[in-house]
Amino acid sequence: MRPTTTTNAGVPVASDEHSLTVGAAGPNLLQDSYLLEKLAHFVRERVPDRVYHVKGGGAFGYFEVTEDVTQWTKAAFLSKVGKRTPVLARLSSVAGEEGYADTDRDVRGFAVKFYTEEGNYDMVGNNTPVFFVRDPMKFPDFIHSQERMPDSGLRSNNAQWDFWTLSPESAHQVTILMTDRGTPRTWRHMNGYSSDTYMWQNAAGARFWVKYHFKTEQGIQNLTDAEAKAMRAEDLDFHRRDLFEAILRQDHPAWRVEMQIMPYEDAAGYRFNPFDITKTWPHKDYPTIPIGRMVLNRNPENFFAQIVQAAFDVANMVPGIGPSPDRMVLGRMFAYGDSNRYRTGPNYGQLPVNRPLNEVHNYNKDAPMRYHHSGNQPVYAPNSYGGPAGDPRRYRDPSWMVESGEILRTAYQAHRDDDDFVQPGTLYRDVLGPADREHLAGNIAAHLSAGVERFIQERAVKEYWNRVDPGLGARVAEHIGLTATTRR
Repeated sequence: MRPTTTTNAGVPVASDEHSLTVGAAGPNLLQDSYLLEKLAHFVRERVPDRVYHVKGGGAFGYFEVTEDVTQWTKAAFLSKVGKRTPVLARLSSVAGEEGYADTDRDVRGFAVKFYTEEGNYDMVGNNTPVFFVRDPMKFPDFIHSQERMPDSGLRSNNAQWDFWTLSPESAHQVTILMTDRGTPRTWRHMNGYSSDTYMWQNAAGARFWVKYHFKTEQGIQNLTDAEAKAMRAEDLDFHRRDLFEAILRQDHPAWRVEMQIMPYEDAAGYRFNPFDITKTWPHKDYPTIPIGRMVLNRNPENFFAQIVQAAFDVANMVPGIGPSPDRMVLGRMFAYGDSNRYRTGPNYGQLPVNRPLNEVHNYNKDAPMRYHHSGNQPVYAPNSYGGPAGDPRRYRDPSWMVESGEILRTAYQAHRDDDDFVQPGTLYRDVLGPADREHLAGNIAAHLSAGVERFIQERAVKEYWNRVDPGLGARVAEHIGLTATTRR
């Protein structure tokens, strides 16, 4: 038997075809709650598009370590040869909207989510080893120049060339874009690159600058400009269809993952800035080193849930991997997460496609569409009830300036009188009169007596109010029945 249609609340419904009406010729009734739910859900089916990389596709698979890289990084998912990590790869066009021809000339996005035991690691790159701009300040302007004009709603080659020719740093990327690599035959027949530079750190604390290269095992194949334009007329979704059907027939695409690794000390004296994303590192200086292999072998079961809602964040880096002084990396570390929060809400990380394999422990709470929660566990830090705590010894900030003290997590630099209890003590002794001091002690005691556990009451007296003034501590202790100390 076929299952019975239900509302979103699981309640059975009478009909999939006919609305509840007043007679055969009468109007629809507002009390047809399933009709209203169905229409209301229908007009809300879409989430906001990505601003760029809108049109794309993707698949699941695995990454397998093929070489020992522990001399360069302590990342757990890279810890031993043969280790496999589940991945999601999303391939896309940069400038086009949904419905855009897959084969039009454009840079292709190449994003990989590694579901590691230490959390999700997102490598968000392109099919080119460089980019158009080196400073995130110009990134929105670049994208605007590629998109539709505000007056006509049309794309403008004039705007693109106006921006490019006023941005000389774009020359390397534009040169690549205008070759046949700007029109790859399929996503399976193109390489992927981090483009940006990142930092790897090993267990001993040694640091290295790295670039990622995903080399297609299918071989590089491109379309000529004429072939790309012809495919536009034949199949707008050619790349998306090709990837899906290749996996369906078990012709699983694969990429060799290779790294360029620069010793930490080399960067300062290198002949050009190695953190400039508009430049490549010559392979004669830093040859690629094979480290692993990525295979895509599983299509999404639901394109919207698993590909459209997939959220990649440049800031998602696991221990052993961190940012570099690459300005585009540092700007993208904010923008990507913020884009995800805007598109699918602050709890986008709880969606199955975005959820990490390991448990999440933090103090974020509520917000739309939250379905995972921590019960009665504290939602604030610090706390006395076993809530999660950062571990600066095991997980230091992955920065190139932490050790030198140029970047650090700290409060204000303490001066001579920078004691948290000096000024409230002065207020108590020198400003408040006798009646005010008594009222203060009584008010504190009343608040502490309303549902506050005894061990916190004791801490409040001995480690808090006694340090403001011993006399005040004694007054509060007396009011709440703790052993009195000195009283003034």
